[in-house]
Amino acid sequence: MEEITTGIYQEPLLLLMGAVIAAPLFQRIGLGTILGYLAAGVAIGPVARLVSDGEELLHVAELGVVFLLFIIGLELKPSRLWTMRRDIFGLGLAQVLATGAVLALLASFLPGFSISAAIVVGFGLALSSTAFAVQTLEGQGLLNTRFGQKSFSILLFQDIAIAPLLALVPLLSPGGEGAEAISGTRFAVALASVAALVIAGRYLLNPLFRLIAQSGAKEVMIAAALLVVLGSATLLQIAGLSMALGAFIAGVMLADSSFRHELSADIEPFRGILLGLFFMAIGLSLDLGVVLENWLAVLLAVPALMLVKAVILYGLCRIFGSGHDEALRVAALLPQGGEFGFVLFTAASAALIFSPATASLLTAVVTLSMVLTPLTVRIGEQMARGDKPEEMEEDFDGAGADVLMIGFSRFGQIASQVLLAGGRDVTIIDHSATRVRSVEKFGFRIYFGDGRRKDVLEAAGIRRAKIVAVCVNGRAQTDAIVDLIRSEFPEVKLFVRSYDRAHALSLRARGVEYELRETLESALLFGQVSLRELGTEDETARAIMDDVRRRDEERLEIQAVDGFLAGRDRMHTSPVTPEPLIKPTHEARRLNPEEKIIADQG
Repeated sequence: MEEITTGIYQEPLLLLMGAVIAAPLFQRIGLGTILGYLAAGVAIGPVARLVSDGEELLHVAELGVVFLLFIIGLELKPSRLWTMRRDIFGLGLAQVLATGAVLALLASFLPGFSISAAIVVGFGLALSSTAFAVQTLEGQGLLNTRFGQKSFSILLFQDIAIAPLLALVPLLSPGGEGAEAISGTRFAVALASVAALVIAGRYLLNPLFRLIAQSGAKEVMIAAALLVVLGSATLLQIAGLSMALGAFIAGVMLADSSFRHELSADIEPFRGILLGLFFMAIGLSLDLGVVLENWLAVLLAVPALMLVKAVILYGLCRIFGSGHDEALRVAALLPQGGEFGFVLFTAASAALIFSPATASLLTAVVTLSMVLTPLTVRIGEQMARGDKPEEMEEDFDGAGADVLMIGFSRFGQIASQVLLAGGRDVTIIDHSATRVRSVEKFGFRIYFGDGRRKDVLEAAGIRRAKIVAVCVNGRAQTDAIVDLIRSEFPEVKLFVRSYDRAHALSLRARGVEYELRETLESALLFGQVSLRELGTEDETARAIMDDVRRRDEERLEIQAVDGFLAGRDRMHTSPVTPEPLIKPTHEARRLNPEEKIIADQG
C-alpha cells in the first residue's frame, strides 16, 4: 500500500520540483517562464526518463488553456468583441486559409506525402499556439494593445477553425472512411450548443452566482466557477468544437457581471498551475528519438515553417490596415505551430492519412517552433523599436462623469483621491498605455486616449463633465489640451495643473477657472513642518505658511497686469525678525500669530 501511495505522488513531486527550479531560473536570465517549463519537461521526460506518460498528461494540462481563455473572456464584453469582428472573421479567416494553402502546397512536394496528407499538414501547421501567444502577451501586459488584440483575434478564429478541420479528417482518409460522420445534423448540434451556452450565460449564470454569494460560502463560489468553466468547455467539446472556445464564450457572457473580478481571482490559481503543466507536458511528449533520427529534416522544417507563417502574417496585417511595427510584432508572436496541431495530427494518424512516425515528427516540429518563439518575439521587439510607442485600443465604454481628469501621473492620482473620497465620480484618460494597464487593476475608471484629440474628449464624456481637470506632465501638452478645450468646448470649467510661475500666468491669460503649480502646496507644507521642527509653535508656523500663500497669490495678480518682474515686494528674501526681539520691554504683551505676521511686515 505504501509503494502504491509513493508511486502516486512521485510524478507530481518531480513536476512541481522541475517547475519551481526551472521557471524562476529562466525568468532570471531573461528567457521567460514558458521556456523554463518546456526545458523542465524535456529534462524530466525525454532526457532523464523519470516521467514517461507525457501524452496523457497533456490531455489534463490542456485545461490550463481552457482556464486561460475563460479569464480572457471575462475581460472582453460582448460589445467589445463585436468591434473586433473584422479582425476575427476577416484577418483570422484570411490567415488560416492563406497560410494553410501555402504550407499544404509546400508539403505536397515532399516525398511520401499525398494530397490529403499535405492538406492536413498545411492547415495543422497554420494554427498557432493560443497558450504560448496569450501567455506571452499577458506576461508583458500587452494583451490590450493594438497588436495584442489583432493577435488574439487571429488566435480566436483558429480556435473556431479547429472544428471544421477535424471534421475534414474523415473525408480525407483513404477511401473516405468516416465521411458519414459529417452531416448537417452535426453542424446544427454545434450551433445549438453555442446558442444554449449564450442563453445560459445571459440569463442563468448571474442569478446563480448571486444566490451563491448570498450564502457566504467561499468554497462553493470557487466550485461554481470551476463548474461553469469546465461545463461550458465540455458542452462544446461534445458538440465537436474546442473546449477553449466554450470557456471563452462563458467568460464573455460573464464580462458584464458584478462577480467578474471574484471569478477571475478564483480561477487564476488553477489557470497558472495548469498552464505551467501544459508547457511541461509539451516538453515531456517530445520524441527525441524521432528528432535525432530526422535532425536534418527538423532543422530545415522549423525555420521554414516560422518564416513562411511570419511573412504571410506580416503581409495580411498590412493589407488589413496595420502599420509596419504592429504587423511585425504580430508576425513575430504567431509563427509557431499550435497545440491544436497535436490534436489534428493524432486524428489524421488514426484515420491512416499518414503514419504515426510522421505525426511524431510533425509534433516535434511544432514543439521546437514553440521553443523558438521567445526568440522571435524578442527579435520583433528589437526591429519594431524605432517607431512610435505601442498604443492600446481606445475603448470608452462606460465613460462619463462630473469630473473628467486628463493625465494620471502622481499629481492626478493624489487629486483623484480627494474627489473620490468626496463621493464624486471621476473619468480618467491617459496617453500612457503602460500606466493605464497598471492603474486599471486597482479599479479606477481609466481609459487610454490622447486629450489633444477632440474625438477622444467627446468619447470620454466631456460634454457631461462639470469640471475638466488637466493634470498631464509638461507645459506644451497642457497648453495644447487647454487651447483645444477652450476652442471646441468653451462652456467647460477648466482646472489645470501648471508647470511653473510663467505657465501659471499664461493659463490665467487663457481664462482657466483654476490653476495650481504642481509644487506650490507641497513646498509650503515642507516649509511649515521645517519651522515647527526648528522650534516654532504649530499655530505660528501655520499662520506663516498661510501668509506666504497669500503673498504669492497677490504677486501673481500684480504680475498678470504689470509683467513678470512686478510684485517683488511681496516676496520674503531675507529673515523676518521675530516680534519679541523688536520690542523687548516689560510692557510687551504676547501677540497672537496674525499680529506677529503684521509686526514682521512692518
